[in-house]
Amino acid sequence: MAEESVSIAYLGPAGTYCNEAALVFVGKLGVPDAELVPCVSFTEVFEHVDRGKCTYGVVATENALEGPVTATLDNFAFNSSAQILGVHVLDIHHCLITHPEAKREGIATVVSHAQALGQCRRFITREFPAASAVPVASTAESVKAAMADKSCAAIATRFAAGLYGAVVVDDDIEDRLGNQTSFALIGRQGAISPLSGARYKTSVALFMQQDRAGTLNMILSEFAYAGVNITMIQSRPTKQALGDYMFFLDLEGRAEEPALQTALNCLRLKLREVKVLGTYPVE
Repeated sequence: MAEESVSIAYLGPAGTYCNEAALVFVGKLGVPDAELVPCVSFTEVFEHVDRGKCTYGVVATENALEGPVTATLDNFAFNSSAQILGVHVLDIHHCLITHPEAKREGIATVVSHAQALGQCRRFITREFPAASAVPVASTAESVKAAMADKSCAAIATRFAAGLYGAVVVDDDIEDRLGNQTSFALIGRQGAISPLSGARYKTSVALFMQQDRAGTLNMILSEFAYAGVNITMIQSRPTKQALGDYMFFLDLEGRAEEPALQTALNCLRLKLREVKVLGTYPVE
C-alpha cells in the first residue's frame, strides 16, 4: 500500500522564517518529499489544517523580543481545533536587503513583517531616520517589494535574498542579540505527535466562568497541589467584553499523566472551558 503524501502549510511566500522552520520540521518528520504549501496568513495555515487540506501546519507562537504572536494565540483559543504536535526554536538574524541596483541614500521606505520591524526599530531609526517603516504580510513579501522598488529596503533573511535575486546590505541588524522565535507544528484535532523526545509539555487555554477575585490563584493552586510545573502563563482578552480575559499555560508533562489529568479535571468543574491545545516533545 502506497504511503500517504505529507503536506505542510506555512506563512509564505518562500523565504520566510516560517518557511525555514517548516524545513526543520520536514527533517524531524523524516519526510523529504513533503509538499510545502505557502499561505498568506497564520489564519490560513490553521484553516488548511482544520479542513484537511494539509497534513500539518507551521505557525510562529512567540518571539524573544516582541513577545507572543497574537494571531496564533487567537486562532488556538477561538477559531481552530488544531493540536500542537511539536515545537522548534529558530535563531533569528535579520538582514537589510535591497534591489541589486538600489542606492542606500535613496531608500525612502523600509518594509517587513510587523514583528521584524519591531525587532529592528533602533537600526531603522539610526540608519534611515527619514524613511517610513511599512508592515507587510511576511518578511519574504518585503523582499519581493524591494525587488519591485529600488527606493524600498526589506528586512528578511539571507535565504530570502538568495531566492529572489536581492542583495544583503547589512547583516544581523536586530536590536538585541539572542533573538529567537518559537514555531509550532500543528495537526488536526485528535492528531498524535509523530515526534518523540525525553521531555514533554502540554499547552492549554483556560476560560473563566466570570471575572472574580481569586480565579487565577485557584488555577495556580490546582496545578501546585497536583505537583505540575507551569513553565509559561499569559492572558488574552476573550473579545467578548472589556476586561474579560482567558489564560494560556504551558505545563510540564503529558496530558494523560495522572497528576496533570487530575488538575485539568478539577479545573473543568470550576471553569467555563479547559481546552487542551496539545501534548508534544520539547527540545
